[in-house]
Amino acid sequence: MLRRAKIHRQSATVAEVRALFTDDHVHCALLAEAGRLVAVVDRDELGSGPAGALAARYGTLDGRVVRPGADLEATRLSMLSRGRRRLAVIDENGMLLGLLCLKRSSLGFCTDSDVQARAREQRPASRKSEIARASPSRK
Repeated sequence: MLRRAKIHRQSATVAEVRALFTDDHVHCALLAEAGRLVAVVDRDELGSGPAGALAARYGTLDGRVVRPGADLEATRLSMLSRGRRRLAVIDENGMLLGLLCLKRSSLGFCTDSDVQARAREQRPASRKSEIARASPSRK
């Protein structure tokens, strides 16, 4: 489970959530208020919604949450059968505890250290491209 999932405020607009989805590693937006999960919005749900509209009205919690004590293998199989790779983990009061993220291989779940390692790997590559763009060309 990702304990450091990116959380956005309940009042986030469609435009703000669309901006999150420009990162192809972001598959859903977790919208919360005071730690309580209000909605999970998937990338394809915003459609042609007005930029200033509240993104939460396009999301749902139905079928997108799991309790912390759920059986992981049963949850993994359920996610596979429904084509979902992300489930928010909430307690009995709806407080967001983390994000269960199925790996691309479908054989297990992502961890915070997996995400951090991927970010470290990508950082040097993107920094190199920034340097290349900023450097004057030599002829």
